[in-house]
Amino acid sequence: MEATKDNPIQSFKTSRLIWPVVIGLGVASIMLYRNFTPGAFENVHFNAKSYFWMSMAFLMVVLRDWAYMLRIRVLTDNFLNWRKAFQVIMLWEFASAVIPPSLGGGFAVAIYLLNKEKIELGKSVSVILFSSLLDGIFLGIMAPLAYFLAGGENLFVSLNIQVPEFLSYIINTKSISMTFWLVYIVVILYKLLVAYALFIDAKAVKNFLVTVFRLPLLRKFATAAQHTGDEMIMASAELKGKNFSYWFYSILTTFISWSARFLIINFIIAAFSPLYINHLLLYSKQIIIGILNIVSPTPGGSGLAEIMFSQFFKAELQNNLTLATALALLWRLISYYPYIFAGAIILPRWVKRVYDKK
Repeated sequence: MEATKDNPIQSFKTSRLIWPVVIGLGVASIMLYRNFTPGAFENVHFNAKSYFWMSMAFLMVVLRDWAYMLRIRVLTDNFLNWRKAFQVIMLWEFASAVIPPSLGGGFAVAIYLLNKEKIELGKSVSVILFSSLLDGIFLGIMAPLAYFLAGGENLFVSLNIQVPEFLSYIINTKSISMTFWLVYIVVILYKLLVAYALFIDAKAVKNFLVTVFRLPLLRKFATAAQHTGDEMIMASAELKGKNFSYWFYSILTTFISWSARFLIINFIIAAFSPLYINHLLLYSKQIIIGILNIVSPTPGGSGLAEIMFSQFFKAELQNNLTLATALALLWRLISYYPYIFAGAIILPRWVKRVYDKK
């Protein structure tokens, strides 16, 4: 398999696979060292309660992946069988784990994966672009709903984030709230643009993008904007004439997969917290984390995810930062790192299958 600029799989070098692990484990280790207090784990007991909730957490990992597999089968009109759907989802998660969210995660890789599964380029683009729109619909609906159900600004006040004094003017409850809403608005505007292109007038959106990216400061992204416009036109043509079940199951599986993703943390904390757990509040906090993580510059949000976990959920753990950091590491061990190792194992086999011997 020759390396080309059109083959994103070639970018998965060993160094790219190692960095997310190094960053995540490094940050967690530093946090454990700085926040360690004797007796931090005295109230942690492995009993029937902890085994039950940890079993539920693992079940949510399985449910999340199953829902993603079902969605990709629905969106490809069942062109992919379960084995191929499993490989595509694992490699898509693998790409998302080693590519920064701010760079689009595994978007381009996912299109490439479907195209190499002998799905036409236009349909591959429509599947992944529509998947992105579905994810945006979930966050667009659930973020404000969770915000108001969990108590609005009280959701951020409850964080009580501790930072060095010289950073307190930059990182505080108010700035996190403002960042959340800013990122949310940008995401919604982009998703609305995608929705308009997919369902109303893709050519108009392409012309708009091409015009905007002719500006001097944006000119270097003009080619990418042109490609994006072309992709939207192809995707729009593919989505026309879909029946009700296509829309229903694609939306349903999206909500199931995202809910399962968030409930992993709910169940991990329920397994080890001595306090009564407000699951709605935990769920709401994770939506905040999900929105903020979109702008993470690190692969798969590594490092930042561990920090946000320990700060967002320490109240549910009686402000025990040592325990919060340990559970953050446990969370990543069952919901993030496995995809890196699974991808590294599956990728060579997938390449061997989709490419001929020549």
